[in-house]
Amino acid sequence: MTTTTPARTTARMAALVQEIRTVVDRGLAPDLTAYLVGERLAPHLGTPDLLGPEQCEGSPDRYRQHVLHAEPDGSFSVVALVWLPGQETAIHDHVSWCVAGVHEGEESELRYRLAPATATSGARLVATEAVVNGVGDVCGFAPPGDIHKVRNSCATKAISIHIYGADVVRLGSSVRRVYTLPAG
Repeated sequence: MTTTTPARTTARMAALVQEIRTVVDRGLAPDLTAYLVGERLAPHLGTPDLLGPEQCEGSPDRYRQHVLHAEPDGSFSVVALVWLPGQETAIHDHVSWCVAGVHEGEESELRYRLAPATATSGARLVATEAVVNGVGDVCGFAPPGDIHKVRNSCATKAISIHIYGADVVRLGSSVRRVYTLPAG
């Protein structure tokens, strides 16, 4: 993933950040925080004034992360992920709660659960759900149980807004672990 810092914050993004801050400052459980942040994100998706042009630029090599905001106390970050057709993540999970909403295009997500090792086989990933998200769709989750893979499944650029309960500037990413176990 290529990471870029924002050129400017739009008025709509500033308003969204304030809405997120109000939710996060309540100190609720991670899953409830993700749900409420998702409710705040949804009305902003697909609007032409959420991102500046430079925050919609992709990369031919891999999906691109534009950091839009990192809260000074480290409690949350907002990023735009820009995906060209076919670009995808590895199978991974996260360090904190996460909310993702599709701003442009379409993304496919494959969710997994970790099946523990048995006497006859090693640990493996089991696919549990395949989801296709279009403009305006929002999903949220909190660890554990957040193992997934995301890809741009449309023929055009896709942009999603991700909000993490962590400081991605300091951490470099919200990914806790990448999985290389067999998947079935």
